Amino acid sequence: MNKHCTSTYGNILCGSWPESKVHVKTCFVTYCFPIKAERLRKKWEQEEEERLKQMSVRVEPKSKGIQLAWRSVPLQHLSDRACVCLCLSMCLFFLSECPPLGLESHRVEDDQLLASSQSHHGFTAQRGRLNMQGSTDEEDVYGGAWCAEPEEKYHWFEVDARREVEFSGLITQGRNSEQHEDFVSSYYVAFSNDSRDWTTLHDGYAEWLFYGNVDKDTPVMVQFDMPVVARYIRILPQSWNGSLCLRAEILACQLPSHENEVTPSDELDYRHHNYKEMRQMMKVINEECPNITRIYNIGKSSQGLKMYAMEISDNPGEHETGEPEFRYTAGLHGNEALGRELLLLLMQFLCKEYNDENPRVRRLVEGVRIHLVPSLNPDAYELAYEMGSEMGNWALGHWTEEGYDIFQNFPDLNSILWGAEDRGWVPRVVPNHHIPLPENTLNGSLAVETKAIISWMERNPFVLGANLQGGEKLVAYPFDMQRPPRSTPDDTMFRWLAMSYAHSHLTMTETYRGSCHTDDVTGGQGIINRASWKPVVGSMNDFSYLHTNCFELSIFLGCDKFPHESELPLEWENNREALLSFIEQVHRGIKGLVRDTEGNPLPNATVSVEGIRHDVKTASGGDYWRLLNPGEFRVTAKADGYTPQTRLCLVGYDSGATPCNFNLAKSNWDRIKQIMALNGKRPIRLVNRTSSGTKDCGCKGVCI
Repeated sequence: MNKHCTSTYGNILCGSWPESKVHVKTCFVTYCFPIKAERLRKKWEQEEEERLKQMSVRVEPKSKGIQLAWRSVPLQHLSDRACVCLCLSMCLFFLSECPPLGLESHRVEDDQLLASSQSHHGFTAQRGRLNMQGSTDEEDVYGGAWCAEPEEKYHWFEVDARREVEFSGLITQGRNSEQHEDFVSSYYVAFSNDSRDWTTLHDGYAEWLFYGNVDKDTPVMVQFDMPVVARYIRILPQSWNGSLCLRAEILACQLPSHENEVTPSDELDYRHHNYKEMRQMMKVINEECPNITRIYNIGKSSQGLKMYAMEISDNPGEHETGEPEFRYTAGLHGNEALGRELLLLLMQFLCKEYNDENPRVRRLVEGVRIHLVPSLNPDAYELAYEMGSEMGNWALGHWTEEGYDIFQNFPDLNSILWGAEDRGWVPRVVPNHHIPLPENTLNGSLAVETKAIISWMERNPFVLGANLQGGEKLVAYPFDMQRPPRSTPDDTMFRWLAMSYAHSHLTMTETYRGSCHTDDVTGGQGIINRASWKPVVGSMNDFSYLHTNCFELSIFLGCDKFPHESELPLEWENNREALLSFIEQVHRGIKGLVRDTEGNPLPNATVSVEGIRHDVKTASGGDYWRLLNPGEFRVTAKADGYTPQTRLCLVGYDSGATPCNFNLAKSNWDRIKQIMALNGKRPIRLVNRTSSGTKDCGCKGVCI
């Protein structure tokens, strides 16, 4: 009987194994015994080449066709006193991690999940997905895990892969609940090809008991010593804390005969990038396309990391009069990594396609000044990146280093506007747009990152933008703060913008299976008003709409906040057309110049549309853009010291904004204000001349 070394939960044990075989689980948890190690090491080095030649992969059939794929290597006889783990050789057989099967991302559909029982209707097997979020009502139909009926004696949670795959491990998590600490602490794993006869995983001596969670939130991964080829997998809980509740993800590789990977149509870099790699990637793109790209930063995080942006334009570095400005931002929450990678892919795509003279991309780059910011919360992303895909819980990396949720850390201008509306002060006392920041706001409880974003918003005349988030799959439009009525004066425009993304996305409107955590809340459209869904105060979207010209929406890219790297090609295919189509909406509506009669531009002039109680302002060059749906509009331009002018502007269905320019004549108000200032701003009365020709002021006012 030969001796072997095997790893079990981080320990190396000596034991007997028939047929002189060693199976390797991992090399980074091994410990090597020093007994006679030096002598045996030399012997091993001499025999290493021969052993590698004898290395084999053997598939041993089990009951009902279950296959245990063993990576093994024969060893010479070792003495009982010298069981040595040869870590270097073991690394050669380390099995790479398989990607998630798709419980969290919902690629695994509800009918593929089954369980032995459920505690009640809100805790079915379909709730047993990794990072599933329950409702605040603990007894609601949306429970935060699969929970078993306590009276049952035999418990299992089953996943049907719908074809044979190579199972390599799994991830478990407890119940999402504010009140209960429910999780599974140990379990067995079984496999089947027909869901009737099951084979429980064992280590050669006994059924293998896996240790699970120690709290309800932290995901715990186990990887099998050997991948198992089967169609079905079951988790068999053996011990638990509180009630038996479980959320899980399965790790599985597709077999060569069943490959269903997406073949990307674009040759891009499909991987996750940490801070250093992101910066390097942006630098490479800038070197590839120096004439249309510029890298800059909008500020620094609380830990001093720069918040990098890339500008893509035919004249990078300056605002061109008449050219609208657009922005995509991502990484408000550091653990929502997909948006970050999509923006890096979009940078690569625009650069490559521009060089290849793609006409659509050429029109975009030459007609829009595009700003892409992949990481607004770089400190938190680094934390989530260290944990890796699937292993950070729902909240890890969500907040800044100082504990702020950037998305809802902006000044609350809604309350100022709505309070003024209730008093009848709008627009005479309080404007319906560009509402100024309350006094001492920037010295208050704003994150460093939020202050940098506000400053960036104020420096650039953005027309349209979107922030890419995760954890759901839909587009949310403002208002985000709740108050009946919830809609903005531009509600129809916002709905169109949201639909332009959702309906261009390949799967966002496929809502027949429900949303990520509840039933479909979008009515099959993939869009929703944020205030009617999950209202928040001080959102980036509401602030952008009320403080600047920019219409901002939130695009939630999917259920899995930090998808596995292998899923990035598919996510790019799903989102590519939507990303491009949404940028093109910046040309929808009217645009123009507001100048005086001598042709000089009038910055900060106000442009208002009759029937829409929300105005916009001109940029430094007197240019403006007003997003509108097709129709006829009475548009008025006004500026201090000038007589307002009104025009009828027609917005058609053709692509491109309708030009609508204004030339304002000076008014007498400047002279009147000067006279009033000289006389203490007292009322001015017109002079009535008497029949004798003398002045009769007839009041205590100033005669003119």
